[in-house]
Amino acid sequence: MNKTAIVLAKRVSSKILILRNQKIILDSDLAELYGVPVKRLNEQIKRNHERFPADFLFTLTSEEYQNLRSQDPTSTSEHGGRRYLPNAFTEHGAIMAATVLNSKRAIDMSIFVVRAFVQMRQDMAVNQHVVSKLSELEARLDGHDAELQDLVGAIQELISPLPANNRRIGFEKPSLPPKPPED
Repeated sequence: MNKTAIVLAKRVSSKILILRNQKIILDSDLAELYGVPVKRLNEQIKRNHERFPADFLFTLTSEEYQNLRSQDPTSTSEHGGRRYLPNAFTEHGAIMAATVLNSKRAIDMSIFVVRAFVQMRQDMAVNQHVVSKLSELEARLDGHDAELQDLVGAIQELISPLPANNRRIGFEKPSLPPKPPED
């Protein structure tokens, strides 16, 4: 992949969001990528609605839209912003949109959209693998911690000084009577 393609794929990846446990791209972002006005994209979607089942395309709820707006402020309808709730395209819906637009740029960009979704899927798989490995390692360490604590306790018992033994070792010499004082 050349530098332009890498930059473009990253740009597409940055537009992909997770909503309703699905990876989606908003109609405004898709229209920008395909080089068409949002109005034109949505017109083509309405004209070809049979190509967009619910698992390809859905309209955001007001709450979802407000949540997205609070994360990324946009202009209000009084200032030229959106007047309708945006559509969200899944990976398959984004590809289908390129077919109904049928422009050279839409077809070229659909390749990058597909690659971005695939890359995101691979990244998520790698992340899940790392998380499972960390969980496995953590479980092992918990087991080792108990074993290590037992081992440390045994070593401490071995190196701790023995209690003092006041018993004398050997024979006692009989005591002699005291010598009389010499004068």
